[in-house]
Amino acid sequence: MTPVILTVFALTYLGMILGGLPFLKLDRTGVALLGAIALVATEAVSEQAALAAIHAPTLILLFSFMVVSAQLRLGGFYDWAARRLGALPVRPLVLLGALIAVAASLSAVFSNDIVCLAMAPVLADLCIARRLDPVPFLLALACAANLGSAATLIGNPQNMLIGETLHLSFPGYLAQAALPVVLGLLVTWGLIGLLTWGRWELPAGVPAPSVHSDERGPNTAGHPEPGRPLNRWQSAKGLVVAALLFAAFLFVPWPRDLMALAGAGLLLTSRRLHSRRMLGLVDWELLVLFMGLFIINGALQQTGLPAQAVAGLAAAGVDLQAPAPLFAASFLLSNLVSNVPAVMLLLPLASAHPQGATLLALSSTLAGNLFIVGSIANIIVVQAAERRGIRISWRRHARVGVPVTVATLGIAAVSLWLGVGAP
Repeated sequence: MTPVILTVFALTYLGMILGGLPFLKLDRTGVALLGAIALVATEAVSEQAALAAIHAPTLILLFSFMVVSAQLRLGGFYDWAARRLGALPVRPLVLLGALIAVAASLSAVFSNDIVCLAMAPVLADLCIARRLDPVPFLLALACAANLGSAATLIGNPQNMLIGETLHLSFPGYLAQAALPVVLGLLVTWGLIGLLTWGRWELPAGVPAPSVHSDERGPNTAGHPEPGRPLNRWQSAKGLVVAALLFAAFLFVPWPRDLMALAGAGLLLTSRRLHSRRMLGLVDWELLVLFMGLFIINGALQQTGLPAQAVAGLAAAGVDLQAPAPLFAASFLLSNLVSNVPAVMLLLPLASAHPQGATLLALSSTLAGNLFIVGSIANIIVVQAAERRGIRISWRRHARVGVPVTVATLGIAAVSLWLGVGAP
């Protein structure tokens, strides 16, 4: 069955590169699901082996924090945070720095994709209302969200996968990642500020935002404003649960996935917010993508071919288990097939070096800022801008994304080389 497994794997990762398969209405999730179905249907992988390949703790942790984020979205917290930022009576450069700090802090706990999805539309509208060019601020949101998510093992899906699979210490990882992330955020602020200096004002001809009715809510003056109105009680519930979980991850040696699941269950037992609304905001497609890739990568590992390929490359002088080659492979693959599939491929190599897991988490996440397709957060921000008549071309994104990526990856590499925060 090895030829079947190799064929399915090759077609699946071709779909990851292209974002789908030619002549078929499939996205990456559909490709991964179809590949897993093909393996089970042809009996290349047994049903028991397919179920065993799915890493339940990662999926549970992902699902649980999606529920926590859904609570905050329905409570209007993200929209409120964006509105408060947009209303700050400060100069554009200071506003940019405040945005980077807030977006990074939220992404470290609530996932970068969710933060960008909730904040990007509100931020774009508020920038236009202030006659500011929204593009630098939207790019800063995406870059800061990706950077901030690298700080913890719950900030993005690939970090959750690495942390749960390799059983990493939550405070231990935080100690190693904090410095390069903070320095990276400062450099990002400086680079975006320098690249957009003197061009803060909104260019002539940019249309007024076209906000959908479900993104507006009446303010106290009776005028429409973007985003959901803040529900203090529902937002407070979500924030308290998130804070308790974060503290528990730092100080309590219990399974993170089970603690997070308990927190999600607590939020679902609500008298005000219907579970249908909260579960409707869960990214089921991402969970299905994970399950499909778990099965496909598990099948490939069982053939023994990846181990043989790694041994062959090591004999040729390229040891992918060494820090530098692993760092380079993570960067390249993350921009080729996206960071989650890249991490699944490289994860077996990360345990060979004491800092391999931290290296893989940082490099795969920071690489996402290079181009628009490098991370879902980038795509979300660009799409939110397009819906408001604001075009962010790949060139304009790259003018910010490339220097930010090179600088932050350099900082991370030096920090890992010096062993900052390592036990």
